[in-house]
Amino acid sequence: VPAPALRSDRDGHILWNIMGTLFTIGSNRKHAEQFFTLLREAGVRRVLDVRLRNTSQLLGFSMQIHLPFLLREIADIEHEHRTEVAPTPAILDAWTKKRITWSEYEARFLPLLEERRIEEGFTPGELDGACLLSSEPPADQCHRRLVAQYFRPAWPSLDTQHLEGGLPASRSPHTSLSP
Repeated sequence: VPAPALRSDRDGHILWNIMGTLFTIGSNRKHAEQFFTLLREAGVRRVLDVRLRNTSQLLGFSMQIHLPFLLREIADIEHEHRTEVAPTPAILDAWTKKRITWSEYEARFLPLLEERRIEEGFTPGELDGACLLSSEPPADQCHRRLVAQYFRPAWPSLDTQHLEGGLPASRSPHTSLSP
């Protein structure tokens, strides 16, 4: 594999020219088998848990106390909890309690990523083959999609693939399919 090439943007920040894929996945509405199969089949090497809160028992297999062990044992995948790319409690709570629209969420969250300069906390090698984990199943209204898009100017040849699939919104993992 050739070494990534360095270049600079107009402000002198170092940019990397790499080829690779950054994956994203939401854990809600997925059985453990679906979740780990999606990660393994995609070739994910590291899960970057970008959830602000990952300790609730409601998260099941994806809660912090279980997930690192399960990733390592089931799929030989590393785990890191990276809260610097999570929303603030105020932004998250405003969205989950429906006090703001998705457009308002984006308008608050994107400047937060800029303020935090999150691209400086990652290397291209960390992102290639990594998967941003959040709770929301669809990527269209989830901060993991915004984070992946935020990385595009620094690493334009880094593709993003959203790992979708799971249970329909109307079913829980414990609902029987038989009458």
